[in-house]
Amino acid sequence: MRGFGALAHGGIDVRGREDATHPVLLKQFDGGVDTVALARSLPFSTRPYDNGPIAVDGFVPKADEQPTASYNSISPGYFATLGIGLASGRDFTSADDESSEPVAIVGETMVAQFWRGENPIGKRLQIAGRWRRIVGVANNVKFESLLDAPRALLYLPLKQNFSTQGAIFIRTRRAPDALSRSLARRIRALDPRIAPYEVITLREQVRRATSSQRIAVTLLAMFGALAMLLAGIGLYGTMAYAVSQRRRELGLRTALGAAPTVLLRLVLSQGLRLTAIGVVLGGVAAFASTRMIAYMLYQVSPRDPHAFVAALVIMVLAALLACLAPAWRAARTNPVAALR
Repeated sequence: MRGFGALAHGGIDVRGREDATHPVLLKQFDGGVDTVALARSLPFSTRPYDNGPIAVDGFVPKADEQPTASYNSISPGYFATLGIGLASGRDFTSADDESSEPVAIVGETMVAQFWRGENPIGKRLQIAGRWRRIVGVANNVKFESLLDAPRALLYLPLKQNFSTQGAIFIRTRRAPDALSRSLARRIRALDPRIAPYEVITLREQVRRATSSQRIAVTLLAMFGALAMLLAGIGLYGTMAYAVSQRRRELGLRTALGAAPTVLLRLVLSQGLRLTAIGVVLGGVAAFASTRMIAYMLYQVSPRDPHAFVAALVIMVLAALLACLAPAWRAARTNPVAALR
């Protein structure tokens, strides 16, 4: 399935209409579209989610504490379209409109924070000046940054908290390019006053949100590669100089019967000893400074053992490559010319 989002100027008025997963929006497409939903806010966008103070039945905050939560106004089918699971309770339906009891769906972080893990279904909370009955619990999601810790988030029915701006979410089996051309015509057929100003996949939306981290990681990789190249050149120069200084010794060893492989191992072992010292010192420094890059990593520990092992293997291979030419020159030492 492809997650697909369309941002629209203005808003499609869904008050009094059917579910977004039912014909009102879904029938506008020729095929290959599984679910369609509307929402006030788009995840990982520059427009932040709404945020406001809340009050929870049975929860007594501290004297200097004002509980707050972020919230998004959504249509029925939003969770199915974005692949967000419901831990308990139900989704919004077309019956959750202005004439029905105000309801809300809360995230798991709010359950742990305000209900101490108890089931909140049927209990009440107040937000935006209205008391609402909780009808569902949604799984935690990241909505502003992939690096954010889970935050208090709740959802309101779009028909009970209507917004004139929002986004259309489409779960489709069709390629985005094939769908985007007809999307504007379909939206204008619903309401000629509006038109989408951008059609984008959610994968691309996440890529945009993480662009600064990707640029930083790319720069670090470039500097790391440059440092590796300079270190390799330095090790090559050191070993080449050492071989030239020990030319008479190497010639004498050859004259006394030392095989070329022995001289080869001799030079390589010396280079690897220098590498081992650098690896130990660099590994300690890297392990101590991992906090500096933690904010650029997602689902990867800054002290991931696989990363350290991979770095060790790469440095050893680079050291062998840098030492190979001087070692090969040492193995081919002419004893007569060396001892002359």
